[in-house]
Parts: sequence; structure tokens; C-alpha cells
Amino acid sequence: MKKNSIQIFVWIVAVTALVFESNAALAQAKKRTVQRNTTTPAKQPANNAPNPYLQNNNTNTNSNNPYLSSGNNANTNAAKPQTGNGCREYVNMPSSEGGLFDTVRVSLRPDDPTRNYEMVRDKTPLAYDFIREDDAVFKERVWSEIDIREKMNQVFGYASNEDNGNQRLISIIVQAVMNGDVTAFDANDDRFTTPLNKADFMKTFGSGIDTVQRRDIDGQPTGVCEIRQRQIVADSIYKFRIKEDYIFDKEASRLVRRIIGIAPMMKRYLSDGTTVGNDLYPLFWVYYPDVRATFAKVQVYNPKNNGARMSWDDLFESHMYSSYIVKTTMDNFKNQYFKDYIKDPLFRLLAGEKVKEKIFNYEQDLWAY
Repeated sequence: MKKNSIQIFVWIVAVTALVFESNAALAQAKKRTVQRNTTTPAKQPANNAPNPYLQNNNTNTNSNNPYLSSGNNANTNAAKPQTGNGCREYVNMPSSEGGLFDTVRVSLRPDDPTRNYEMVRDKTPLAYDFIREDDAVFKERVWSEIDIREKMNQVFGYASNEDNGNQRLISIIVQAVMNGDVTAFDANDDRFTTPLNKADFMKTFGSGIDTVQRRDIDGQPTGVCEIRQRQIVADSIYKFRIKEDYIFDKEASRLVRRIIGIAPMMKRYLSDGTTVGNDLYPLFWVYYPDVRATFAKVQVYNPKNNGARMSWDDLFESHMYSSYIVKTTMDNFKNQYFKDYIKDPLFRLLAGEKVKEKIFNYEQDLWAY
């Protein structure tokens, strides 16, 4: 009997200690919950503060990527990856824009036995002849478009790298703008009144960040997400709009053609990558006399003879490309493009050929044989 009483007493003491321990643990948990709810949240970084999502792997950061420049920090932070998407870790990956923003890498050894590249670097464009106002008895302004998918215009998309960078025409123009040699103007301003700074110039191509989650060999998500700047494919820009004047110089008795500006064209895309319609729109305008100095130092690819090359300035001044007129000042009282009042694409081409014929006939009618 005495032994049973001792066992009962020990059991009561043990149960009492367990109850007290449980109550203490519950009180401690409530205390931590109250402290967490009353703690002041951490202050968010300012827009110009470094983005932590872009600094997880500094060794992979592409310092030459213009999207990661200090002028675009606000836009980079705005495109911060969303939380709760299964990503436990973010790794910043270098982007590759297919030649559009590639850094110019000069060869450290001469790879041309003829040293032809040395002469090209020193070339300057020929100055235009001065045309007096009284001598310009005829003047017609036209807007034409170059489609580099045509066989005659495929040199515009020559995908090769030389000492001056990628040889596509769009890459040459973009490199000149990023280097500060040429000023870019607003896409809707072919009168060159609204210049763009580098940050606004980059926005014309679109910006943003794509987050892709890594997967293992079985296709299962690993929790590590790669952050890449959205790809810009240089070959997606396959049209250029040219603004030019045809002037008959009475003093020289010849028809003079002067290019005023060049605008690369591209489709418009939504944030999810889908296109908006089928029309192409100018990205920006560059004043052609400003970019001539750059064009004169870059050779044009010759598919028949790699040693007989001309500069881009020679190509444009000789009009050695195919184009079609999309707008003219001839009988255009409303200042409209052909597409605004001609719905059939074939009739638009015929309207442009009719303008070319009128200009050609004017020049021929001035001569007597």
C-alpha cells in the first residue's frame, strides 16, 4: 500500500511539471508573435539604390550591357522578379543581344595581309556640292523604305564582326549613337527637333527582365532562377525608312539626290512578347549628314570579292540598293503615307513607281537630243 502511494505521488508530480512546461512554451510563443507584429518593417531601398536581385552573382554581371547602366536603375528595379514564384535564389546572367549592343573588340594581331583596314579608318566622306536656292528649279521630297530581306539588300544584314564591331547596318548605327558620335531623334520626329538621351534611346528597343527557373535532369525545378535582360535580336530589324530630296541643279544641269535621315523600323510588342498588328514603326531617326563620317569608315560586304569593298557612305551615295517609295510631297495635300489612303499593298507599290517615273521623266524632258 505504501509503495502504491509513492508511485501515485511521483505520477502527480510528473504530470504537474509537464503542464507547467507546456504553459511556459505557449507563453514564449505568444511573446515572439507579438514582438514580430509590432516590429517596424525594414525601409525599402530607393529607386536609385542597387537592386539586390541583380547582385547575387557579380562575376556574371555584363558591365557592357547598357541596360545595367546607372541611368536605368529605376527601370531595372521596377522589373524586379516577383516573390512567391518558387525561386529561393536568383542568379544574374549576362545577356546576349545578337550583335546589337556587342562591344567592339579590336584584333590584337593584324589578320589582313593587305592592311586595307588602315585606309578605311582614315576615310572621310566627300563634301556635298553647294546648291544655290535660285539654281534649285525642281525639288521633290520622298520617303522610301529598304527591306533587307530582298536579295539586293542582303548586305545590310551581314552578320559578321570586324574591328569596328558588328557589320549589320542597325548595329553600326546603334554603336555610333551609344558612342556619342551620332544623335538619335524621336521616332515620330523626322524633322529632328527632339533628341534622345541614351536612357530614352535604349527604351526605344524595349526593356525589362525575364526570369527563368533552372531545372534538374529530371525536369524538376531547383529553386534557382536566372535573371536575364530581354533578348534583342538584331535580325528582327529588317526595314529602314529613308527621307530624301530629289533636286535639279540648274547650274550643274543634273538631278541631285540628297539623303536627309534614316530610321530603322520594327514591330511593336506587348510585355508578353506578342506583336501588335503587322505594321512596322520607326524606332528613332538619325540625321544622315551626321552619320556619314561613321559610314565612311565601315566597309560594305562584297559577296563576290572580299578585297573589293566600298564604304557604307559610297553605297548610299551611289544608291546601290533597292527601295520603294511610301510617301511623297507630290500631289499630297494631306501629307499622308500611301497606306493611309491605299489599302491594297500592290497599288501602293505602283503608286511609288509612278512617282519615280515622274521624277525620271522631268529630268529627261529638260534635255534635247
